[in-house]
Amino acid sequence: MPFDFDTIIAGAGAAGLLAAIHAAERGRKVLLLEKSKKPGVKILMSGGTRCNITHDCDARGIVEAFGPNGKFLHSALAYLGPRETVALFNEAGVATKVEETGKVFPVSNRAVDVLEALLKRLARSGATLALNEPLKDVEVNPEGGFRVSTSARTLTAEKVLITTGGKSYPGCGTTGDGYAIARKFGHTIVPTRPALVPLTVQADWVGELRGITIPVVNLQVIARDERKPLAIRRGSMLFAHFGLSGPAPLDVSRAVSGHPDPASLILEVDFLPHEAEMTFEEFLRAESLASGKKQLAVVLAEKLPRRLADQLLALCGLAIDRKAAALAKTDRQKLVASAKRLRLPLRGTLGFEKAEVTAGGVSLDEVDSRTMQSQRVPGLYVAGEVLDLDGWIGGYNFQSAWSTGWLAGKQL
Repeated sequence: MPFDFDTIIAGAGAAGLLAAIHAAERGRKVLLLEKSKKPGVKILMSGGTRCNITHDCDARGIVEAFGPNGKFLHSALAYLGPRETVALFNEAGVATKVEETGKVFPVSNRAVDVLEALLKRLARSGATLALNEPLKDVEVNPEGGFRVSTSARTLTAEKVLITTGGKSYPGCGTTGDGYAIARKFGHTIVPTRPALVPLTVQADWVGELRGITIPVVNLQVIARDERKPLAIRRGSMLFAHFGLSGPAPLDVSRAVSGHPDPASLILEVDFLPHEAEMTFEEFLRAESLASGKKQLAVVLAEKLPRRLADQLLALCGLAIDRKAAALAKTDRQKLVASAKRLRLPLRGTLGFEKAEVTAGGVSLDEVDSRTMQSQRVPGLYVAGEVLDLDGWIGGYNFQSAWSTGWLAGKQL
């Protein structure tokens, strides 16, 4: 039977755009549905409106960033890895650069350049983009293919791809719409929770240090009843009025949001991860002998921001204006513990409203990683953040979306 479209794709984000482009360039008649008035809104918001396109690593580096679920990405990354992604954008006129952190950004620092390049290629591909037209329902058509209902019409298609995203940044339109469609067709939805989201803490003093960035810390999320930390990550950290933000807190946040009782968790912070405890203690001992007239806070400020140094002294019960001279061993050990093993009681996270990605989603066990096709319903495909995939901050999640979308586009 003739179909209205060969392929209908729901969701014009990173995965949906790549899939639509690839399928249409292969000669398929493609309709890309987007419920918002603009496509790619999350692309525009990402990376502080700069769009962290990918990470400067090989496919193995991307896989590692997703933990145990990362192995699902092997086929997609073999088809479109980080280097191929950079080449794709370079060819589309978006020059890229690699920053010290390994993050890949457009040279212009403008996310809008990334989106415009994709939309130009989409237009050249011949795919049809329908804005302000949300997907309402998908049904298997008894005569073959699918019957797709939108807010405006009912259409038929041979194949359907769900790229509606997760539940993070709901202001972008990502409100988990695709989960209901997948569940209807027998897919398991792994419980969703915020990931790459700032942490809230129970320690009021943290808010007083807002605005201070520590370039490198080591964080561990610890549960009272667990021997092993739930998460460990090294990176920069920002003190905020509500708690903690920055790459390291965001990377461990999925362990917090996924715990049944986040307020029972402890965040252990090492403010000097490149310095052994014995080395730091020896530094304090030597300074107390050689620079006794200096204030202890000034000595600590050689290693840490002054406001943080003052706070650590207060936490150790030491006067902020005390001199470094005659620092007792017990006080030295308190300071070492506060700088290397500070334990902060957590409250939770800022939730989906401030989360960059969603943990959980369509179970990977029910999707063929070689094609992105549903193992429940032939002709139904799933790609992007709607899948149970979430990785570290740094362009990894965009790479997952580009790669799974591109691979799906090959099959549609």
